[in-house]
Amino acid sequence: MIIYSSDYELPDYPPNLAALIQSNANRFQDHIVFQDRIQGEFSRLSWSTFYQDICRLQSGLRRLGLQTGDRVAILSRNRREMLEIEMALMTMGAIAVPIFAGYPPAQADRLTHFCDPVAVVVADGAQYAKLDTPESFPTIIHFDDLLAKEPNLVSFADLLKEPAEADIAGLDVNPDTICLMMYTSGTMGKPKCVQLTHGNILSQQAAMRVLWQLSEFDRILAYLPWHHSFGGIFEKYAALYNGATLSLEHGFGKDIRILLDNWEAVKPTVFFSVPKIYQELVARMLQAPRLEEVIFHPELRFIFTAAAPLPKNISKHFEERNIPVYEGWGLTETSPCCTVTDPTIPRVPGIVGKPIPGVEIALAQDGEILVRGPNVMKGYYKNPEETERVLIRDGWFRTGDVGTYTEAGLQLISRKDRIFKLSNAEKVIPTEIENVISEDCLFLTHAYLAGSGRDYPVVLLFPNKTLLDNLPEESKLKEGCACPRSLEEFSHCLSHCLSELNRELEVKYARPRAAMLLDHELSIENEELTPSMKLAPNVVGRAFKANIDYLYGEGPAPDEKVYVIQLEH
Repeated sequence: MIIYSSDYELPDYPPNLAALIQSNANRFQDHIVFQDRIQGEFSRLSWSTFYQDICRLQSGLRRLGLQTGDRVAILSRNRREMLEIEMALMTMGAIAVPIFAGYPPAQADRLTHFCDPVAVVVADGAQYAKLDTPESFPTIIHFDDLLAKEPNLVSFADLLKEPAEADIAGLDVNPDTICLMMYTSGTMGKPKCVQLTHGNILSQQAAMRVLWQLSEFDRILAYLPWHHSFGGIFEKYAALYNGATLSLEHGFGKDIRILLDNWEAVKPTVFFSVPKIYQELVARMLQAPRLEEVIFHPELRFIFTAAAPLPKNISKHFEERNIPVYEGWGLTETSPCCTVTDPTIPRVPGIVGKPIPGVEIALAQDGEILVRGPNVMKGYYKNPEETERVLIRDGWFRTGDVGTYTEAGLQLISRKDRIFKLSNAEKVIPTEIENVISEDCLFLTHAYLAGSGRDYPVVLLFPNKTLLDNLPEESKLKEGCACPRSLEEFSHCLSHCLSELNRELEVKYARPRAAMLLDHELSIENEELTPSMKLAPNVVGRAFKANIDYLYGEGPAPDEKVYVIQLEH
């Protein structure tokens, strides 16, 4: 088995998060660690105040009886209070368990109970209402005032009134101590709750410092949710580890106008995002050329993308202005990043770069990607069978992704469980076709290829309705693009483009014979998308089964307006 590793050594890093926070508070003092907008004005948090708040919260949490190893579930959107209580818990040796604030009540309550918390943190009344039996938890800490007046309720403001100890607690915590538990994207059935240690998180950031040289002079505009590893580990700790200022994007990536307003105010030097946001930024720039100077300002050092390939017609806008585009790959189980691309090498679809310092990559006989290093999780909480299945001999972790290794680095092919067989036993890799379909079309956000056990594949298409509603006067999006102004016009465009695609696909049996354009935007709230905006195939397959069946000539026509496209093959 060939083992691939970085050309750079992994440097030393702090033994635990308490040591990191103490060191940075002494070093940066009045420098801003975090800021968010309140009624239009930035509220800024210095490292000195951040450190004092953490120490006060630790005193309050100990008074409530919290000890090393205790788990605390957190139901909140990104905000200052969430950052501070997470750091107080994790530095003192307890375990933070952030849960997506957008989950419906049943899902939020189920995941809260599954992690067996000794306390629950809620942002407000809406999150508190998701708990079916709030009285069953010994302590519930709330950020905003609640109407409820139960004896187990404790306000965050009261915890901050505690007298602080002279030093932060947790300086003696072992690096191998679990400090964070995160549910994996698209959790279905028995939850998969990943257990990560101080060493997992800190080794990751030590590796990235070697590659990127982030510093206290960097500014990060953050919208990625903290319950997910991309935002909650990779981005957030990039700021905390290096002393960079983390600025909360208070539109949470939901409104491109608010994001652009924040972008203009913060002028981020680095930006972490998924392709959808970069697509919207470029689309807005094409609609309003004055935004070019706002988005591509002189201090923007680089952008980072993950979750899905960034289309070439988007990345070129950054590369043409000498702004490097980094792409990476990883999983929650690997804290999360394993590989990063070299922006000096021309980008190739599917190439996600070489291992970061300290991380090793290998390929199993069936092509499954294996990872080994200080970033690999301890295991899944209350799921020993799955832990034993993925953590195999000699410290290797089975990722579930299939790939190959090239001169430019690791090339992703597909999730192993997404590869399906047609009725003739021929294998189809849906992600390859989905990526090609959506790669150069800004009017499309996602494609979903189906066909397991069928005679041929079909594809569902989900449009970028924002762009259809706000079309540039002259499109520079793709040469020859017809620039549709409605879903009906878009369906005609797709008929031509997909037929062209089919002619270019050498493997005839993989060519979709029918497509359906839906008037529907996939969402995280419906679990159709993961928190990193990737399509959740199991959920989409179930939710749109009737649409897929209709494309195969089975069942009634959909109630909603759809556009069916028959394709040449």
